[in-house]
Amino acid sequence: MSPTEQLEAAVVTSLVEDAVTAPSMHNAQPWKFVHRTGSRSLALYGDPDRTLPHGDPEHRALHLGCGAALFNLRVAAIHNGWTAYARLLPDPEDPWHLADVRLDQADAVDHGLADLHPAVRRRHTSRFPFSEEQIPEPILDGLRSAALLEGCRLITPGAWHADAVRELVHDAEFFEAGNEAVRAEIATWTRTGRTGEGLATEGIPADALGPRQYGVSSPVRDFDAPRRVADRAVANFEKHPQIALLGTVKDAPADWLRAGQAMQRVLLQATLDGLAASLMSQPLEWPELRSSVRDPTSVTGFVHMVFRLGYGPPGTATPRRPVAEVLSFK
Repeated sequence: MSPTEQLEAAVVTSLVEDAVTAPSMHNAQPWKFVHRTGSRSLALYGDPDRTLPHGDPEHRALHLGCGAALFNLRVAAIHNGWTAYARLLPDPEDPWHLADVRLDQADAVDHGLADLHPAVRRRHTSRFPFSEEQIPEPILDGLRSAALLEGCRLITPGAWHADAVRELVHDAEFFEAGNEAVRAEIATWTRTGRTGEGLATEGIPADALGPRQYGVSSPVRDFDAPRRVADRAVANFEKHPQIALLGTVKDAPADWLRAGQAMQRVLLQATLDGLAASLMSQPLEWPELRSSVRDPTSVTGFVHMVFRLGYGPPGTATPRRPVAEVLSFK
């Protein structure tokens, strides 16, 4: 490998290191990147070996996670003086080929993207109690604008709709409790050790689970339910959780990728705004419940993620696979 190619490889590796800090369902990290040596392009693939057959049979969540990683790549690129142009689903014959990304030297800095870079490594899912402090409307407006920039809509539901979504979360918990295959899949991705213990580079470690919820006021998934980590605390969560719904008009794989990018843009902006956030897909994983999550008065036809937002602990970093496992050079 020539010195130029070595430098190129180092830059690409750095970009992918930022990209893979994105969230994914059960922290499965279902992405693969391929860099064509000597070019300024990367290909993003979904990893068929890291699917969730029971929780995500249509691979919607896989696309969301890969879309979030793609957005991080765009942020990392502009931070390093490059503009990343993404083409979604470039190969109709290969549904796992999710995007091609061309890197060009940036003529001007897109501050809307570049300003998000400090949040890339700071953003963590928080499964801890939040305070009852209300999020100011200007901050919520900023989060809505972040979603719109990626072609999606972020809706903060009214009281009746928020109550309905919380009820659907509880319905999903009952569905999950009665499905042995789903419970086993979750247990596979839940680690009893804490971050840094052992060799785990995937899944949800014990210290990222947060405390068990006393009562059922807040929509927080209890990943520990299938196995029960013995020393987890129990805590009261907020009585009036602040939730938001991310959706699109259509429901095709390209929409899922756009929703993943919007999800990450919202999360990074929320991090910069001092908010903590957790993601709740539980009621969206069941066809019987998914359509009921949307507001029937809204033009947003399909909801892809439920956000819980508020002021509280920022959450714990979850493990990531080494870049060498997710990035290859050709």
